[in-house]
Amino acid sequence: MNWIESLQLAIQYMEDHLLENMTIEQISAQAHISPFHFQRTFALLTDVTVGEYIRRRRLTLAANDLLLSDQKIIDLANKYGYDTPESFSKAFRRLHGISPSEARKNSSSVKAYNRLVIQVSLKGAEPMNYKIVEHPGITLVGIKKTFSHVEGEHLRGIGQMWQEAYTSGMEDRLFELNNGGIKGLLGVCVDQSEIQEKQMEYWIATAYEGKVPEGLASFTIPLCKWSVFEVKGPMPESMQSLWKQIISEWFPSNPYEHAGIPELEVYPGPGHPPQIWIPIK
Repeated sequence: MNWIESLQLAIQYMEDHLLENMTIEQISAQAHISPFHFQRTFALLTDVTVGEYIRRRRLTLAANDLLLSDQKIIDLANKYGYDTPESFSKAFRRLHGISPSEARKNSSSVKAYNRLVIQVSLKGAEPMNYKIVEHPGITLVGIKKTFSHVEGEHLRGIGQMWQEAYTSGMEDRLFELNNGGIKGLLGVCVDQSEIQEKQMEYWIATAYEGKVPEGLASFTIPLCKWSVFEVKGPMPESMQSLWKQIISEWFPSNPYEHAGIPELEVYPGPGHPPQIWIPIK
């Protein structure tokens, strides 16, 4: 079963349980991947978080009930998981642009967010250039922070972390230390859910051989084969576009599986395009 089929099973589960209190663990279990990787993959493919997708679908169904039935607003609020009519009305207005009472009174048009159907892209005209490399264990040194990966909270924190690394001179320091098998700076997401629920660790690091320098931490990635893709075009849009293409086109079309260790975003330095390193088996 490929990633697209797995994600579709998880989407079907969400649709079947929209009126229930689902957990991300229950949803990701349908796709047979960790909550961290499920949320990350889902957001890359759909440009929306899991939580936002569920909210939009519930409020779409709520709008249908509002316009096609005489159910009270307080009953609809309870049906679709809101504690009070006020919180329901606020969420309804944020999505549809009008309040529930206005929609019912004027039979106003509302927005419909339909059930997702994820498919492999059939464009296929643009080639994906990649190479397969095998690396012995890679030791990284750098800085790390722990973030929640719920609702994309880590994305905001990671951007700020890179900005701080630049202004503090940490990026330059890591570039100077780089003496390992991969050139440049690395961005690495490490799932920490087994240690601390809904947490991930993010590293800004470099490949380094030697004693760990003062003030830095170290992290070792085991022997693995990697599929290496070059990012072409303006950042960060081209990086996100390539991630989506890898998941939706490359994996379903090739005989590889994800090796289950962290992926790498590699920034070799001026004059060299960034890269995405995917661990494969």
